[in-house]
Amino acid sequence: MTDLETRVDPRRAPLLRRAAPALLGYAAVRALGLVVLAVWSAARGKSAYTLLTARWDSLWYTRVAELGYGYEVRLPNGDVHSNLAFFPLLPWLERSLHAVTPLSYADAGFVVSLLASLAAACGIFAVADRVYGSRAGLCAVLLWAVLPVGIVQSMAYSESLFTALAAWALYALLTGRWVWAGTLAALAGLTRPVGAAVIAAVWVTGVLSFVRDRSVTPAPGAHHAERTPARTLGAPDGTHARALTPGAQTPIAPFAPSAPGRRRALGMVIAPLGAAGYVLWVGRRTGKGLFGYLDVQAGWRNGFDGGYAFARFVADKFTSFPSALAGAGLIIGVALLLWLYVTGIRRRQPVALLVYTGVVLALALCASSYFGSKPRLLMPAFPVLLPLACALARLRMTRSVLVTALLASAAAIYGAFWLNGSGPP
Repeated sequence: MTDLETRVDPRRAPLLRRAAPALLGYAAVRALGLVVLAVWSAARGKSAYTLLTARWDSLWYTRVAELGYGYEVRLPNGDVHSNLAFFPLLPWLERSLHAVTPLSYADAGFVVSLLASLAAACGIFAVADRVYGSRAGLCAVLLWAVLPVGIVQSMAYSESLFTALAAWALYALLTGRWVWAGTLAALAGLTRPVGAAVIAAVWVTGVLSFVRDRSVTPAPGAHHAERTPARTLGAPDGTHARALTPGAQTPIAPFAPSAPGRRRALGMVIAPLGAAGYVLWVGRRTGKGLFGYLDVQAGWRNGFDGGYAFARFVADKFTSFPSALAGAGLIIGVALLLWLYVTGIRRRQPVALLVYTGVVLALALCASSYFGSKPRLLMPAFPVLLPLACALARLRMTRSVLVTALLASAAAIYGAFWLNGSGPP
């Protein structure tokens, strides 16, 4: 590719080069958050680094990395908190990095999180750039960075690692790389229970692609049906007809040809292996078979009740006036998420993105888990930000910079306040 070709069509530049402004902006937002956290924590006599690497879930991950599985805590009320609830990929990476460097397990977790957050930012850019263009990709990355709970992206938690794997799996689907998509989905399934969302995206997209192939009978001498783009609700092969150019935001049609059926089938077979393998291993270790992992989660009072517990939690906020404001805020927040998701449907986002986002939202909002963690559980649902990213991309540069700076400052302050609170994020 020549420099002239790149100047004529910026979309032909290497992906990393196009993503560079987004990654620099992301790093700046995260650096601001860490500085504010350090100052806030020092003023309260706490260690910001300890909050990021050695409290709450990060302690469970480092314990798995150091000692393996088998540790549990029995609470006075009879609940059993077992480290089998934590999926193994992050501890494996912590152990591997500790083995080859002088870093402690906590330090290794922090480094993995930082590197994974950059990989996640690049993956989010790649997806948004593929669908809507590079300017929307930049805005999507910055919006993900300035989420109120964005500080979790710098913690020794698994959210950044999972989001990186999910984003690149979705990009692989958008570009017809089915084996890569399946492999990344399997790794995502080894990272968090919500890996089911990536698996679902691979399977639904794959099934629709096979259905499309069977419904099209090519005439003699015609091109094969696998190279005929489907103009339905997000093409089943993961591409989409309404992507936007970086500058003028005009429609283009970057369809990727479907992979051969055998590669699609292989990707679909690989996708669930990570999650299924770990769940079956936990069942064998606990002696409870297929329900072993569910029992482990029940010990943490985690389950799926269709949103009943969350609805009761919100309703209880309206028993007094000060807490009613929080209840109203929760209702508005959930309504905004659902509106953004419906907007993505109306704008005909690719099926892979819609399936992935829908499952993430359902698992986060309908689980009977610790309600203070729901904001971070929603963080991997980055495609829900794409309508906002497109709106931000349409603003003048000065306005978009001002909006981003204000959101970044607010997120940095809230993140410092949040982590210095009494409960886990």
